[in-house]
Amino acid sequence: MDSERRSARVQYRAPDFKSSHLVSAPPAPTARAVQDGVLPDGFFSTTNLPTYVKNPDGAWVLPREPRMDGCLVRGPNGTWFVREARRVKRGDEVVVALHEDGRDGVLVHATGFEAPPDAAGDFHFMQSQVSREKPIDYAAIARMLVEEKRRGGYIIWVTGPALVHSRARANMVWFIRNGFVQALLAGNAVAVHDIEAAVVGTTLGMTSTGAPTEGGHSAHMRAINTVRRAGSIEAAVEAGIIRDGIMRACVMEGVPFVLCGSIRDDGPLPGVITDTIEAQDAMRAHCIRATTAVMLATALHSIAVGNMLPAYYEDAERGLCELPTITVDAAEFLVSKLKDRGTHQAIGVVTNAQDFMSILRLAVEDAIRR
Repeated sequence: MDSERRSARVQYRAPDFKSSHLVSAPPAPTARAVQDGVLPDGFFSTTNLPTYVKNPDGAWVLPREPRMDGCLVRGPNGTWFVREARRVKRGDEVVVALHEDGRDGVLVHATGFEAPPDAAGDFHFMQSQVSREKPIDYAAIARMLVEEKRRGGYIIWVTGPALVHSRARANMVWFIRNGFVQALLAGNAVAVHDIEAAVVGTTLGMTSTGAPTEGGHSAHMRAINTVRRAGSIEAAVEAGIIRDGIMRACVMEGVPFVLCGSIRDDGPLPGVITDTIEAQDAMRAHCIRATTAVMLATALHSIAVGNMLPAYYEDAERGLCELPTITVDAAEFLVSKLKDRGTHQAIGVVTNAQDFMSILRLAVEDAIRR
């Protein structure tokens, strides 16, 4: 892409709150929850799009901590929040409304980030369709990451074990060490096989060339046992047991990571969160802060994070901004599934993890030099 072409970001266009139907709309009606974790009948179910609530004084305001599949709750000081139903307490004021067009005091603004039909640039919010035949604009992604780093954005990476198996591990370490990762969200397997590579020298028992090794099926279990003996991933790094790799880079650079367990996990490693609600809360803490998300070779974690991510974030200087969500997988299925589940902003990159990370690193290095 020519450097003179416009940025992928689209200026947000706010609703016209002076329009007659919004001026005449009533304040959002509420009802109190009668017991913990149970919402009143007719509660408003949130989306990940910019959603405004009308206050009794006539002002339309954005609730904090937006996400899909939540409800609108008024805080004690009158501030609105999006809350998961399980977090609602008896006596909380919850919005009860069924319409999204403002008539009930709730407005979902679905078109605020749509780009004009003749807008230049390939990466636009809710515009791109995934296709393995579509060229990948690595330069645009690279500029976006460099811009986020320069302005102090919060880039979350959601990764699967293919990141390690495909030999993209060293490039992921480069992104961590160079400040392009503010949080890593993954499962037990990512850490296990990264640590296996550091401790045993294999991933799933394979050498760096993909050749099997004798007894290789047990290599990841030996890696888990080594960390369990040390007490934690951090302790294994400090003791010099884990001498390279993704997890060591996170520990050394102070990058937080959330490792969420599943029923099929081996071990799991110390620090893996096996309680799904606790894991969701830990991931959600980073989703709330996210200004960019990169989802790489993991269907389950991508869909999970996608459900918690809003399609936008609020910046003190620039107002509402799109939340770019780059989804990378060797199959088109993942991005299609994300869009089906409501993550409309997901931009699909159909390629393998190794190629994506190698080419993106080169593109970012080039963007830094410019």
